[in-house]
Amino acid sequence: MKRLALAFAFLVLALPVLAGNTKEIVLAGKSHMEFDCPANVPLRLHVRSGEILIVGSDDDKITVDLAGKNADKIQDVKGRLLVAKDVADLHLTGGPKNDMQIIIHVPKNSDLTARISAGDVNVQNVTGNKDVELRAGELTIAVDKPEDYGHVDMSVNAGEVDAEIFGDSKGGLFRTISHDAGGKYRLHAHVGTGQLNIR
Repeated sequence: MKRLALAFAFLVLALPVLAGNTKEIVLAGKSHMEFDCPANVPLRLHVRSGEILIVGSDDDKITVDLAGKNADKIQDVKGRLLVAKDVADLHLTGGPKNDMQIIIHVPKNSDLTARISAGDVNVQNVTGNKDVELRAGELTIAVDKPEDYGHVDMSVNAGEVDAEIFGDSKGGLFRTISHDAGGKYRLHAHVGTGQLNIR
């Protein structure tokens, strides 16, 4: 009976909730999660700490895969996608504190905003505007073609900004690098304490 109740609870979590122009999907306890995402909407990620890879793909959906030594301890990992007012918000919470990798595939043409507490974070193959902040750890963002960017600002409260691709690097306290050119995309990247790499 207890198992039946748990299965029913999981089914309820997995169902989308529609209210007017709002859509919500919640998935829990899965090592692979898929969320349908409307095309060409800004995407905001709110992700728990960890080793995190955010990769652009050709699919019009968001997928989350969990790996690593503790990937079997994911019963309380929850992914919640809320689409409202032409913005998609994905919250990823729960799970073991250590030894878990999080791989997130997003539509590569997304305007991406990401807020992450701590960890080793890599952003690759995502075109469009980028606004990424990490409280502590190392953040690496691949831009590929610097000429595609207009306004760029990169900063750390304490640590180092390695942005040779935009012609500058700085280390120390409260370091900021700004760059303005003729590209159509914006880039904002900030690390509280740690290392910021723009490549």
